[in-house]
Amino acid sequence: MPRFALGDIPVPMVFASHRIIRDCNAEFAGLFGFGRHELVDQSFSRLYPKIADFVRTGQMWRNHLPGGQVYYDERIMVGAGGRRFWCRVNGRSRHDTDPFAEALYCFEPMSRPVTEAAMTGRQRQILTLVAQGKTNALIAEEIGLSRRTVEAHRLRLMRAVGVRNSAELVAWFSAQ
Repeated sequence: MPRFALGDIPVPMVFASHRIIRDCNAEFAGLFGFGRHELVDQSFSRLYPKIADFVRTGQMWRNHLPGGQVYYDERIMVGAGGRRFWCRVNGRSRHDTDPFAEALYCFEPMSRPVTEAAMTGRQRQILTLVAQGKTNALIAEEIGLSRRTVEAHRLRLMRAVGVRNSAELVAWFSAQ
């Protein structure tokens, strides 16, 4: 059976333990505009726009990644010089009870522009999950809020961007 080193994989990949980058390939480092040596043994927190985004994503992944499951989300990350960009992140833990003990992540850059239209981190998170086709109930369960709170965030987002329903909200989001 063939074995591949992380550096042989042609997509941005990273191996982490307890949310510390332990190894990554050149594609991952290049995606963020760093050299590999600048990221190894660094916290993932430096790649998030705000520490609150890092914490919120960690809570979400902790709930969905244990037991060797594969989980993904879409999020805004930040690279060298403060450049912000959207990416899709897939991850799998190698530890049954602690999803952050040893995990492998694949980052896929997205062409969606970053808009900072007076949106809170929570609203960005909910909008991303809505764009993935998730219902208010699923979103509430996934991020640990009540369904009514998710509905309220969604309604404020729709009013802020001037759309009438979730389909228009997703279309607006995709067009951004």
